[in-house]
Amino acid sequence: MRERVRAGVESTGFQRFITAVIVVNAATLGLETSPPMIADYGPALVFVDHLALYIFVAELLAKLYAHRLAFFRDPWNLFDTAIVLVSLLPTAGGLSVLRALRVLRALRLISVVPSLRRVVSALLTAVPGMTSIVVLLSLVLYVAAVMGTKLYGATAPDYFGSLPTSLFTLFQMMTGDAWSDITREVMDEHPSAWIFFVVFMLTCTFVVLNLFIAVVVKAMEEDHTDDEFSRTVLAELAALRGELARLREETPSGETAVQRE
Repeated sequence: MRERVRAGVESTGFQRFITAVIVVNAATLGLETSPPMIADYGPALVFVDHLALYIFVAELLAKLYAHRLAFFRDPWNLFDTAIVLVSLLPTAGGLSVLRALRVLRALRLISVVPSLRRVVSALLTAVPGMTSIVVLLSLVLYVAAVMGTKLYGATAPDYFGSLPTSLFTLFQMMTGDAWSDITREVMDEHPSAWIFFVVFMLTCTFVVLNLFIAVVVKAMEEDHTDDEFSRTVLAELAALRGELARLREETPSGETAVQRE
């Protein structure tokens, strides 16, 4: 019985069904943000939401029954369990804000869709390599913020009046948001300020941020290589098993051709 339940929850059809439930539930949660939809279809949306939650609970219980303690050794199972438990928390009284956390169920697509799992795994693998880049970026931001505060604090106090303000302004510029407006306002009083801003933008946007991309891409390539290696090994094992089966069929008694002679 346990093996049949395990085969059922791991089957492609069941995974597709869970994926469809997640997508439908995410759509209903979005529709619940519309007052007209709540007025017209409120009970139906609540029914679909509760039904999806019961399906998720049943899925987790089936997996727990099928895998027993091994269920807790899979981090994706723990991820799904945490999301479902948040949905089961009471949402009345002072905890009504937790109703907004139900939308976290949409994140279950990450654990259900294999391609999304690979992307997240690659990102987590890249975290150690990102640490040094984060430190470098923080150092560049701090140095530039101190310089910007001292050089342009009196000219543009709204942008560089204090160290925290300068840090936020430079971070905003690093994302490419309204950086030209900020630089032009400062350059009205300091024509040579373009040197500071161009160097900062080149350093942060075109160097440091590209390092993040490089680390992530490398991690994803390594993960893809590992998947290709695993598929190759499995294919070779399947070929070997087929060859062994063919040899057994040719020698049913288990004797070799030499022994028969």
